[in-house]
Amino acid sequence: MEQPPTFQVNGAAIRKSRMQAGLGTEQMAQAAGISRRYLNHLENGYRRHMRPEPFARLRTALGLEPNDTSLLNEAPEGRR
Repeated sequence: MEQPPTFQVNGAAIRKSRMQAGLGTEQMAQAAGISRRYLNHLENGYRRHMRPEPFARLRTALGLEPNDTSLLNEAPEGRR
């Protein structure tokens, strides 16, 4: 079975952007429509891939443009 496309994200970049936006983890998770635990796992590197829909909501919650790649790893595997 083929895996759905995902984005390889950089947890440190997510945390940095969240903190620059002045948001706590609970506020950020609610704004992005994801759980606080999932956000923590992303920021701490336990989870490294996001599906397109939650990734888009995360960018929107941070005020980033749809084509912004600042939350992706520097050497991304690209969309898988």
